Amino acid sequence: MDADAAVSAIAQQIQLAIAPVFLLAGIGAILNVLAQRLARAVDRSRALVVAFEDLAGEERARAVRELQLLERRTRASNRAISFCTASALFVCLVVAVLFIADPREIALARPLALLFIAAMAALIAGLVLFLYEVRLAMRALRLRRGLLRDESR
Repeated sequence: MDADAAVSAIAQQIQLAIAPVFLLAGIGAILNVLAQRLARAVDRSRALVVAFEDLAGEERARAVRELQLLERRTRASNRAISFCTASALFVCLVVAVLFIADPREIALARPLALLFIAAMAALIAGLVLFLYEVRLAMRALRLRRGLLRDESR
């Protein structure tokens, strides 16, 4: 009977760990989006830097403003990636503690709760920074739209 109870306890722990594992999959998808956005901002920065020497006057000033926005975007993306990665790490620790706590009958409810709260706080911070980065990207788009308006005159 003890072997059946042990298998049942492990099966229950696996069931408890499923929700955090789905959360990990979601965080992984968010990290993928953030990495793609960071790569695009870096690529755009490199293209502007290459073209920078050939620019003069107002075009050069626009390029400087866009480079400044791109710098802010890359910083925001890096921070968002850091927070989302920390969130994933905390979720992994939650899953590990779930497996450590129950079979050995160690009372780790408080550390589990704190780890989960830390995971959610880091994820929230990462998502807020992601929203900020998207808003910065829209500002850069407005800069380019201004260039198009100037060209149509």
